[in-house]
Amino acid sequence: MKKPADVIEIFLQPGDFYFGDVDTRIRTLLGSCVSITMWHPTRLIGGMCHYMLPGRAARRDTLDGKYADEAIAMFLMEVERNNTRPAEYQVKLFGGGNMFPVKKHGSTDVANRNVEAARMHAALHGFKIAAHDMGQTGHRNVIFDIRSGHVWVRHVKVSSDAC
Repeated sequence: MKKPADVIEIFLQPGDFYFGDVDTRIRTLLGSCVSITMWHPTRLIGGMCHYMLPGRAARRDTLDGKYADEAIAMFLMEVERNNTRPAEYQVKLFGGGNMFPVKKHGSTDVANRNVEAARMHAALHGFKIAAHDMGQTGHRNVIFDIRSGHVWVRHVKVSSDAC
């Protein structure tokens, strides 16, 4: 993967959101968190979020990218600001890995809830999912190149023997 001199490299921490143009490459590292990438193939704009939880009990005055529903709201603001529509974007979903596979998880497992939130919010707002790599065990390194729309994922699985 060549890196042109003018490419802006962005690293997302948990809760971060970034929307940029053709000269942007976005990276993150995910465990149970989820990243959503959105790319407009003709305008060469797009973004990525890195959310930690499906939602919070009470919404505040400002949006917080730590939560799936609010990260989607941030994407929708960018879609509107750029005079585009959700269906015009290629959406890809990543993360939601179980970091501790030997522990028994029930319906409150945050990784599974994060995965379900990504799918539900994408469908609810008319985003079409082009690709996904979610669930299972371990962590993922994700790199999103807005110039090409390509997303590279390195998934390091954790065996139950390692915990």
